[in-house]
Amino acid sequence: MCCFEPSVSTGSGANRLRGLAQPMDIRQGRTVPIDPAKDFLVFVGSGTTKLIASASGGREQIVAFHFSGELVSVPVNAWHSYRLSALVQTEVLAFPAEDFLGIAVSEPVLQAELLRRTMTALHRCRDKAVGLGRKNAQERLASFLVGMADRIGIAEEGSCTLELPMSRRDIGDSLGLTIETVSRQFSELRMTGLIETSGRSRVLLRDIPALAERAGHV
Repeated sequence: MCCFEPSVSTGSGANRLRGLAQPMDIRQGRTVPIDPAKDFLVFVGSGTTKLIASASGGREQIVAFHFSGELVSVPVNAWHSYRLSALVQTEVLAFPAEDFLGIAVSEPVLQAELLRRTMTALHRCRDKAVGLGRKNAQERLASFLVGMADRIGIAEEGSCTLELPMSRRDIGDSLGLTIETVSRQFSELRMTGLIETSGRSRVLLRDIPALAERAGHV
């Protein structure tokens, strides 16, 4: 089981974090078993997760995907309920948020790391809000692929390879699109020569600047 950034906390602070952490191995398709009546911070040691929000009438929205090394804020159930599910075999450390933040108060380096991660998450949420509110289907998918390149892409000679752990349906749920629309947009991006696909998960991004332009980035 991976530890949460051991370099950001030392001495008694590190020991208190270790005592607070709840290590879990989560099988593909299973939900991280945390108390829905509390805010949690979940560190993804390995694997990939999706954060799902549920509304009335069985409606669900994938809020975000999170990968190895990332910290996920799972809110207490309020206007919507939330759950964190594993897309592949995943190892996590779960921390009750209030207790975690209580330790961070006396750990300046840990506070700085949390602020950095919070700012990154906020930027991603704002970018996604712009996409859902103002962009067409192809722009949304192109923006999604550019974002994945930055987070999990493998650069190779001017291009970038992605091994996407999420399904086309998951991508659609995240972007507010049907699976048919996602498949159609993948086909259109292939025809433009901007991407190549192989099997269900591998995507080669041939020209990221051009793909970013197609996404409506400035």
